[in-house]
Amino acid sequence: MQVDELLAIVTNELDERKAENISTIDVIGKTSFTDYMVIATGTSERHIKALCNYVAVALKAKGVIPRGTEGAQGSEWVLMDLGDVILHVMTAQTREFYQLEKLWSVENLHDDELSYDE
Repeated sequence: MQVDELLAIVTNELDERKAENISTIDVIGKTSFTDYMVIATGTSERHIKALCNYVAVALKAKGVIPRGTEGAQGSEWVLMDLGDVILHVMTAQTREFYQLEKLWSVENLHDDELSYDE
């Protein structure tokens, strides 16, 4: 499955199931383990679990099985490894605390741009 189609299925399913603040971050060139991260907010632990289950079912119907899921039982943050896409679904409080968008949106700096002088 092409990454664009994978992203579309994930974001559409999250949107239809009332996930909040869905964002997609292009991390190509920033990490070697994935190309995109999708981050969404669920309203409760139950909502987060349901969102991830709906995404998994929609992908399974297309022949895509998640490589792994972390934090599914009673968690404020569930991560699904979909290969070219990593899905993070979390509560608003957890999302605010970790600020993944800010972390992964930092532009790449080349070694010659780094300054260690204070």
